[in-house]
Amino acid sequence: MGIRETAEEAYRDALPALATSAVGGLLAGVVLGGMRAELRAIEGLLVLVPALLATRGSVFGSFGARISTGLHQGVVEPRVDLGDERLRAAATAALANGVLVSLVAAVLTVSALTLLGSPVAPLPVMLGVALIASVLSGLALTAVVLLVVFAGYRRGHNPDTFVGPVVTTTGDVAGVFFLLVAARTVLALVAALGGGA
Repeated sequence: MGIRETAEEAYRDALPALATSAVGGLLAGVVLGGMRAELRAIEGLLVLVPALLATRGSVFGSFGARISTGLHQGVVEPRVDLGDERLRAAATAALANGVLVSLVAAVLTVSALTLLGSPVAPLPVMLGVALIASVLSGLALTAVVLLVVFAGYRRGHNPDTFVGPVVTTTGDVAGVFFLLVAARTVLALVAALGGGA
């Protein structure tokens, strides 16, 4: 196969995922635009949003690449098998890394905004939002990455060409949606405990 054929195959495999990514990005923007009340109630949350979304792409993009490499090397079977130690370890590591990085991002957000003298929600509130959002979006992304990578591979597509756009799209949409869920959950808990964000 020549360079031209390889390039055409890569574009053919990636183009639908890239188009879906653009639509997904717009959808994530619509959800974020609907979070005005939560963004006002939890000061500093808007600063945390890009960090949380970026971590989804980085952590789960790496997870997808690891699974794709395992498929190409023949060390991972192209099916979801929870008994597969490699698969389970990779998924657990991705989830744990996603949660850890999100919590660090929350701490850094509160620290930076405090140093700058900007209003910011208390650290427990930001940590609660980051924890809930990262766990829920992490579970969703793990399932999507595994299903899409395995389904694409079984149909003869190279997962390396579409795993990035799929992770980006799903990470943005799921990340913003679960951020909204997390913010509302934390605000409800704060209200139930009689505090204020």
